[in-house]
Formats: sequence, structure tokens, C-alpha cells
Amino acid sequence: MQPTTLCQPLDCRYCYLPFRKEKHLMPVQVAQAVAASVNEWARDDPWFEVVWHGGEPLSAGRDHLAQLMEPFTGVKHTLQTNAALIDDAWCSFLLEHDVGVGVSIDGPADMNTHRTTRAGHPAFRVVMRGIERLRSHGIPFSAIAVVTDPEPRRATEFYEFFAELGCHSLGVNVEEQEGMNRAPCAHDAGRTTDFWATFTAAWESNPVLQVREVSRVLEFAGSVLGRRGLASGPSAAPWDPLPTISYDGGVVLLSPELAGFTDPRFGDFTTGNVLDRDLRSLLADAEHGTPWLAEFWSGVDACHATCPYFAFCGGGHPANRYFEHDGRLDGTRTRYCTAAKIALLEGVTQHVRNHRH
Repeated sequence: MQPTTLCQPLDCRYCYLPFRKEKHLMPVQVAQAVAASVNEWARDDPWFEVVWHGGEPLSAGRDHLAQLMEPFTGVKHTLQTNAALIDDAWCSFLLEHDVGVGVSIDGPADMNTHRTTRAGHPAFRVVMRGIERLRSHGIPFSAIAVVTDPEPRRATEFYEFFAELGCHSLGVNVEEQEGMNRAPCAHDAGRTTDFWATFTAAWESNPVLQVREVSRVLEFAGSVLGRRGLASGPSAAPWDPLPTISYDGGVVLLSPELAGFTDPRFGDFTTGNVLDRDLRSLLADAEHGTPWLAEFWSGVDACHATCPYFAFCGGGHPANRYFEHDGRLDGTRTRYCTAAKIALLEGVTQHVRNHRH
């Protein structure tokens, strides 16, 4: 859920968000409409999670964020933050509302050059200040990092930074061309594979974090070796709709990065709006109410027929296809596939082959 489009005080150069300099707030009525369906689902799922993301959630303010969370029952709230606004008052809020925290930071200071403030200054110091507040209050947090330059010689240092940071888990995103970030992001495949291999070696020598990408490869390898569920799609799991609720109530499926964008053929990429129909019925009728899905599934079928990595990847994400293939969703391989899926799988398995013991 997107509590606000505003992202302050940062203005990261690789950000995909179209309205990050504008403060559009989610009305409480949108949260109430979503909660009507979510609360029913959460009764049957003790691990149900509502993630506040897509802008800087803290930019919405404590009072408004509390009002947005209030209609939900039986869910775990988490938020993804740049940490720059975190102070003692925010820490008290997070503890009072039992909110899980993810922090966006890209590694050591000199690897954060694209994570900048509105004034164009490096944001590393203000992000670390927020992390220090979290640690002083005993608030656990995960981390997400964007890697603009997957340099193999920096991979060990990159991992060790997070091992010492105090986060309990890490997700690594190689920079992508999507949304407002139109940089081509043409990472060399061999170099990126070596980055993942070196990164995996660093993790294996000091596995104090759960690393999302390494876990995905190891889980996939386990399913292959156990002959379990190989026909069902990416990492032995079908596509998850992953509904994103935009600040105005629009529902975007599969790729949160499509929220806020429009296409002359498909319109605004939404499946509908929770202020008009309940979320349960929107998801149930998604195939009929989402014009772009048919073209996307055509691309997934093409990947299935042509790509030897399909069982791991599952056919790529809609936003990457759309922004790399000039507005088409039925293309096949993308630069994102090469760097974040193929090179990842090859890098981890390369490390395993070289360290069979």
C-alpha cells in the first residue's frame, strides 16, 4: 500500500516513482476499503502482511499513518523506509504499533552515490543516523540495497557492510531500467555473474544474514534435486498477484513499478479501484478486468518456450518488459533478467561448483 507518493528528503537517481516530489496522501477511506477484504483473509492466515511502500511512508506523518493502519486487524504491518526521517518519536511509534521495518541503503558510503538528498548531497550520513536510532531502541530491521555497479572486487566488502550493520536480512536489487529511471543499465553478464559468485562466497563464510537472492537459488536447487514442483513456474511457485494499492485506491497487479503510469493501449495499468469494488472481487475478476495481462502472459509463454532459465525465473516481471521493450509486454529476455536472474543463478552455482566441499 502506498500511503503517500512523496519521498523526502531523498531524491535517488535510480528511483522509478513518477510522483515522488508531490505529496499525494492516501485517504483513510481507501485503507478502510482494503481492510474490508484483508481482515477476512487475515483470519485464515496468521502471517498476513501489509507493506507500506512506494514513496517514503514516514512522509505521511505519524498521525495519518496511524489512521491508515487502524482499520486493519490480525495483520503484521511493515514499512520500507529510507530512514532519513527516523527519530526517537518515530521509534516510539514503530514500537507502539509493532511495525516491521525495512531500510533502503546501498552498502558502504561510496556505493551510495546515487542515493542523494533533494539538494544533491550524498544521503549516507542521514540514513545511517536513522539506523542508529533504530538500533538504540532495539528495533530489528531488514535492508534492501540497489547495486548500480556490480563490481566483483567490491562484492565481499558490500556483503560485510551489511553483516556488520545489524540487519537481520538483505535483499539485493541490481539497478533496473523502469519507470522514471530510463538509464539503460546494461550490466556485463560475465562481470555480474562474478559479482554474485563472490558475494555468495562472502555470505557462506559468514552467514549471519538471510540473503533473499541466495535463498531463492538454494530453494530452487532443493526443488530440482528433490524433483518437486518443477512444472509449476518460478522457483516451484506460480505467479503471485502481489496487489499494490496506490494512494488513490487503484489496484496494480504483479509489478508495483507500473503504478502511476499510463499507456495509450491499456490506460493506467490498474485492475480497478477499491473505492468502486472490493479488493476480493477485483482480484477474482482480474483476468477480465486487466487489459494488459493477456499480452504479458503471451510473453511468459514465449519465455517458457525459448529460455533455459524459465524454471527459475518464471518469465520476468511486467515492468521490466514494458520499460525495456518500448511499451510491449510480450517480449522475452530483458537486461533485468540477465543481471538479476540468469547471472544470479549462474553466480551461485559457479560458487558451488568451485567449492564442492
